[in-house]
Amino acid sequence: MNSKNNPWTTLKSTLKYDNPWIEVVEHDVINPGGGKGIYGKVHFKNQAIGVIPIDDEGNTWLVGQYRYTLDQFSWEMPEGGAPYGEDALETAKRELKEETGLTATSFEPILTMHNSNSVTDEIAHIFLATGLTQGEAELEESESDMVIKKLPFSEALDMVMKGEITDSMTVAGFLKASIIMKIK
Repeated sequence: MNSKNNPWTTLKSTLKYDNPWIEVVEHDVINPGGGKGIYGKVHFKNQAIGVIPIDDEGNTWLVGQYRYTLDQFSWEMPEGGAPYGEDALETAKRELKEETGLTATSFEPILTMHNSNSVTDEIAHIFLATGLTQGEAELEESESDMVIKKLPFSEALDMVMKGEITDSMTVAGFLKASIIMKIK
């Protein structure tokens, strides 16, 4: 069987929920085994963008905030959303400045990933930022509780390995960055 051909048949699609950030659609389907069923899909209206800033001394910056969906505090790389059609690099520059006050002379795309492909179509792009200059953060209202933490990259990676960082983009991005930095 050719893995590029879709083995699912969609019989009907019904919009169940819509807001400025997501829409939820329920699909009546015939699955690859021939059975009828439903499949719910969350469509994200923005691409997820993440930035791992690394300075000349090997430090990085994490941002921490209370995540309503998890009902807990979360440490993460600077992240944000880019409407489809907006340049991911421009969004990375904006989010880095807004959340940390940092600007960078170099942005290297290191990872594109799907965050939870069994229920969403969300795509994430992660950049490694270097050549950093510190300025003032420009937090949005929803980020007013955000905490900014500068620490050695090795300590942030240790937080990933200990399960103290659970955000999927941050986990994948820091693991990928650690490999890239060893190779260079």
